[in-house]
Amino acid sequence: MTTKSAKISKPKATKAASSVIPAENQVMIAGAPVAVTPEGQEVGNGGEIHQVAGGTHPQMTNQRGTVIADDENSLKANERGPGLIEDFFLVEKTQHFDHERIPERVVHARGYGAHGYFELTDSLAGITKAKVLTTLGQKTPVFTRFSTVAGNMGSADTARDVRGFAVKMYTPEGNWDIVGNNIPVFFIQDAIKFTDLIHAAKQEPDRGFPQAQTAHDTFWDWASLTPEATHMLMWLMSDRAIPRSFRMMEGFGVHTFRLVNDEGESTYVKFHWRPKLGMASVIWDEALKISGADPDFHRRDLWNAIESGNLPEWELGVQLFDEEFANNFDFDVLDATKLIPEEVLPLRIIGKMVLTRNVDNYFAETEQVAFATTDVVPGIDFSNDPLLQGRNLSYIDTQITRLGGPNYEQIPVNAPRCPVMNMQRDGHMTLRPQKGRVSYSPSSLEQDTPRQDPRAGFTSFKAHEEGDKLRVRAESFGDHFSQALMFFQSQTDAEQNHIISAFIFELSKVDTKAVRTRMLSQLANVDISIAQRVADGLGMKDPITPAFTKVSARTDLAPSDALSIVKKMKPGLVTKVIGCLVADGTDAAEVLALETAAHKLGAHVKIIAPKIGGATAADGKVIEADFQLAGGPSVLFDTVYVALSEAGAKLLSTEAAAVAWVHDAFSHLKVIGASSTAQTLLTAAGVVPDAGVIVGKSPSPYLAAAANGRIYPREPKVRTTY
Repeated sequence: MTTKSAKISKPKATKAASSVIPAENQVMIAGAPVAVTPEGQEVGNGGEIHQVAGGTHPQMTNQRGTVIADDENSLKANERGPGLIEDFFLVEKTQHFDHERIPERVVHARGYGAHGYFELTDSLAGITKAKVLTTLGQKTPVFTRFSTVAGNMGSADTARDVRGFAVKMYTPEGNWDIVGNNIPVFFIQDAIKFTDLIHAAKQEPDRGFPQAQTAHDTFWDWASLTPEATHMLMWLMSDRAIPRSFRMMEGFGVHTFRLVNDEGESTYVKFHWRPKLGMASVIWDEALKISGADPDFHRRDLWNAIESGNLPEWELGVQLFDEEFANNFDFDVLDATKLIPEEVLPLRIIGKMVLTRNVDNYFAETEQVAFATTDVVPGIDFSNDPLLQGRNLSYIDTQITRLGGPNYEQIPVNAPRCPVMNMQRDGHMTLRPQKGRVSYSPSSLEQDTPRQDPRAGFTSFKAHEEGDKLRVRAESFGDHFSQALMFFQSQTDAEQNHIISAFIFELSKVDTKAVRTRMLSQLANVDISIAQRVADGLGMKDPITPAFTKVSARTDLAPSDALSIVKKMKPGLVTKVIGCLVADGTDAAEVLALETAAHKLGAHVKIIAPKIGGATAADGKVIEADFQLAGGPSVLFDTVYVALSEAGAKLLSTEAAAVAWVHDAFSHLKVIGASSTAQTLLTAAGVVPDAGVIVGKSPSPYLAAAANGRIYPREPKVRTTY
């Protein structure tokens, strides 16, 4: 039997580049003619255009600096032959791509950062010898990273979660990291429980979901069996866990640290970051919809603010106290589940942090930045907080794993801005090759090797310790519910309602009834009325029995206004974003008046239209749009304005996206301004007149109302509260 040979088809010939470009514009590369246009662009074999070096374009090289002649084609045995393994450009490029991703952080994986400076405005001389806290007017470079805790890198910014707030200061004496959160307390008292907390909060290991949320069985199973977490749960269920912006949230060092002066004397300290703009949050339903509309909402907000010159700023405040205060305070200052109310111990503002520059490369800086609680300078020391002690071990260990070895602090974003000299050598990614034969201490062979300095160097505070070596929890750590009640009672009625609603939402996602029942028993130890309100929202009818506890919640703690977002809110529209809905027939003068008035108040107006091309105004001019209606939902804006003609309002009242746009703004308690001719759409969206609905007036009354924030009295009219 005979068979026909397979016919191998060949690509059709293409017109040679040399016939397209005149001979005077051809260059020889590797013996072959390559056509180059007068503009400095190369024409490939298929007629494609490639940019080549010249003018403002530098030569492309590989990692070793070898200039690359062709970055479009791999090396082959012939025109259509097999690839050659000697193509080191291809090998290097591919291998580097294969290893572009490093293990993401186990926690705080989704983060965003920026550069800036810290300026000291009130010296702590005599309290600490740290120059960063004693040299007035000194501007210390910083890198600050904000993050969520539970979600992976690809999760959404607006998940209900704790927010990391980590600041690296490049001081003249070395790096100092304040590695904290936007909440001043934490879930646990001892670091040995951190693994359990995170395992419970992360996606369940058998199914790989849910991600970036605690609304599932394993988290609440753990929480219901961990009474010490109750105070933190109150914060997590509050609006603090769904901030409006990184720029509008507080930061805390969480733990009690020590400041040590030249005489070796110690003062306890807690660190607080307070945003210049004041605090702001979103509504839970709003957070859910923002996650779908713009999962990068917070990082986009930070980037745009810095790029536009609205530089984010925080004050650094400290709570300073001595051993006498610590011994007489109602709670143990080494317990990370407790705070010291500002009314009991006021903040002393000592400086400010300003973020001035976005990163040049997200991976090289934001992703590779490595924080550690042990990054301290002389004059700053640790307390015996058992959670802090464990963190001191954990951070360095995880950075070595993530960043490839012990030299991660040589990466530019981590490298100190002061001289680094020691006897450490070699290892992965050594970037500072050290000279000489001596790599040990003591030594005598070279005269310029580094030496210890007992006077200027870091020395630990001489704390007197005695007692037996035990695995115990101090009795002074035993009250898990009093400050949880204090926090709840410090909130406004609306904020309390949000906490109850958050518990209801989260526990409604728990399939195991026993877990829900047990969690209600823990809440009953805070206050039976809180537990009953949550039970009513869940429809759980069984009597609630408080869980066993050795220490009952105290009812004599005074509420603290400093714990409420609403009570501390600063009126104003600086950097706030106004969404203005327009359509064909809109009065352009009305929109211009709004933009002019808003700009004077520091606000930004974004135009939303049915089409991204904009709308044709009544005078025939085009009003350019920033968002198409479906791509610019009202959840992206702090307040909204509906600038429509009667015809435009009638038309959009039949458009679901427009009705939802207005309805969501109303249900999210936002101030709504509108043209008198826009009533048809307002009615279709279910808008009921109240103090936050300003119709048919100049921009001034609307903007004045919007500056005061959300209309919380509206809430009972738009959603059920328990």
